[in-house]
Amino acid sequence: MPGVSPLTNPKSIQPTPPGPSTLAVHAGEERQKLGHAITDPIICASTFTFADTQAVIDYIEQDQSRGEYGRYGTPGEQVVERKLAALEGGESALLYSSGMAAIVGLLMSQLSSGDEVVFFDECYHRSREFCAKHLSRFGVVTRQVKMGDYVAMEDAITPNTRLLISESPTNPHQSVVDLERFVEIGKRHEVPTLIDATLATPYNLRPLEFGVDFVLHSATKYLGGHNDLLAGVLIGSAERMAPVRKLRGILGAVNSSHNIYLLERGLKTFELRMQRHNENGLAVARYLESHPAIETVLYPGLESHPYHDVAARTMRGFGGLVTFLVKDADWKATARIVDSVQLARIAPSLGGVETLIEQPLVMSYYQLQPEERAKFGIPDNMIRIACGIENSADLIADLDQAIRAGLSG
Repeated sequence: MPGVSPLTNPKSIQPTPPGPSTLAVHAGEERQKLGHAITDPIICASTFTFADTQAVIDYIEQDQSRGEYGRYGTPGEQVVERKLAALEGGESALLYSSGMAAIVGLLMSQLSSGDEVVFFDECYHRSREFCAKHLSRFGVVTRQVKMGDYVAMEDAITPNTRLLISESPTNPHQSVVDLERFVEIGKRHEVPTLIDATLATPYNLRPLEFGVDFVLHSATKYLGGHNDLLAGVLIGSAERMAPVRKLRGILGAVNSSHNIYLLERGLKTFELRMQRHNENGLAVARYLESHPAIETVLYPGLESHPYHDVAARTMRGFGGLVTFLVKDADWKATARIVDSVQLARIAPSLGGVETLIEQPLVMSYYQLQPEERAKFGIPDNMIRIACGIENSADLIADLDQAIRAGLSG
């Protein structure tokens, strides 16, 4: 597109690609914007006009990159999509109204009755629910195998398998996929691969560089970064993304112009925030690992984590999410620790500037029976803290007093 920053295709301008902050600030944007403003305008339009009939014909025949109807794309959306594609190192990005809308959009575009998908079993419970309870109504089979068992994943592949899916790292256990093995299995069986890299972000991990076909992010989390918007994004090759984009235009799972503006604004500080999230996550994880009242800490940056080696080999940093188990605590004692924090807020989600804390048993799995929770690896004494960008010493002091207060009750 004329006037668009060459950083949209960073390989075209210099041998050494620009860094994450340079991409986050400049990629995808026109150098001169409407009104000579330095920021992209919020264009509140549901439809876009044409000068005459020939302009409509030219738009169709020349596949022009311009607005027609808001469900098919808007100017601000196109800027953010180009920026996210550049950050991830992909050809094409597609924004959705939420992370769940993104994975649903991909699955609906790839699967038909009789098709199968294979998941590693550590995954967001709503993704699992959509596949197991809703896609099954349309004749799609979901096969779940133990996280990290690549032999089991390969054994689960049949001639009907259309997609291999995993998070990396997983939530809340923080298991990390060996992307080289994952991709090799997919390519050998000619099955496309999807990685939900929400917890990693493009700063810490770029799955496309390993050969993954689709990358998914809940942009609600680290990409937006301020706990004030919902959005999702899929990134992949232009060829693979084309049918997904066409279906999104039919399903209508699009975002508002105001939300897109907030996402673009949040992305400007993406690398700076991620550096602090990484620092805080590691500091809090090390503190918890040394605490006598803590049984286990799940954080891939710790040498004690079962997936540390693969994480250290493939990731730049390890994010702000830390999961830990309180020693000899029942669910009530664990809840008292959560209730005793003063800085962290009790809430779902992660990746914002404010630290959030939750007890997965209560927040996401309360209505399941104990044996079902055990199957998903959710014990009563598990706490998940999503470190924000506060000072790590303050977060640690808050956790320290909360653990003492909770266990003394």
